[in-house]
Amino acid sequence: MKKWILIGAGVVVALIIVAVIIIATNIGPMIKKAVNTYGPGITRTEVSLGDVDVSLFSGKAKLKKLFLGNPKGFKSSYAMKVGSILVDIDEKSITGDTIIIDRIEVIAPDISYEKIKGGDNFQTIAKNVTSSAGSEKQVAKKEQEKKGTGKKLLIRNFVVKGGKVNLTMSLLGGKTISAPLPDIHLKDIGKKKGGASPAEAFKEIFQSLYAKISSPAVTDTLNKGLKSLGTSLNALGSGTTKQLKSAQESAKKSAEGLKGKLKGLLGQ
Repeated sequence: MKKWILIGAGVVVALIIVAVIIIATNIGPMIKKAVNTYGPGITRTEVSLGDVDVSLFSGKAKLKKLFLGNPKGFKSSYAMKVGSILVDIDEKSITGDTIIIDRIEVIAPDISYEKIKGGDNFQTIAKNVTSSAGSEKQVAKKEQEKKGTGKKLLIRNFVVKGGKVNLTMSLLGGKTISAPLPDIHLKDIGKKKGGASPAEAFKEIFQSLYAKISSPAVTDTLNKGLKSLGTSLNALGSGTTKQLKSAQESAKKSAEGLKGKLKGLLGQ
């Protein structure tokens, strides 16, 4: 009898191990599918995730080549590109109603910041996300009445570090003006509500990201670069491009005048 109990216990342990392996190996495809499926609907821009590597024993995942496109009306080819994102998921929570993510670490995001009359690309995306979160809330309420509560997220730590903001403007003539992005550390996203929907979580994250992009720490650095061109971020945002064109033409004439004087001095 004791022998059969031990055998039975061994079978149970084996089944648990198999279940853990199946769950762990499916985390990667689940994350990729979620990002590529729901991302465009939340931001209303192109969103794609290249690949996901999952460590079976640590329960950690590495997301590769995340791409966030720009809304219509903006000329730069992307809003943000990220080479790698580290994700530490509590794999035991995957089968529950609330998926617990211990840590998300976004490493060295490459941000393209574009100003136009009436706003900028990240402001536009932020508005899209806010609108999507509101729409999703209404849909989720109706679905809950029919089928019950859907999957939610609880993100204990969300970190962004080593980022760079590149000002994109066609009138800069190919010149790049950049500023380091201050690090971000958000805690317990979705905790107050017992979990947040993907759109609600993304809204909180994106609002914090936009706050850093538009903060004095970034804008002051960008304005220093624009000062040499005779303009500023406020001028670009208000659609005042004549000032920049005039400054560029003046600089060009000054350079040509200096070149002529040098030729005269050299007797050419």
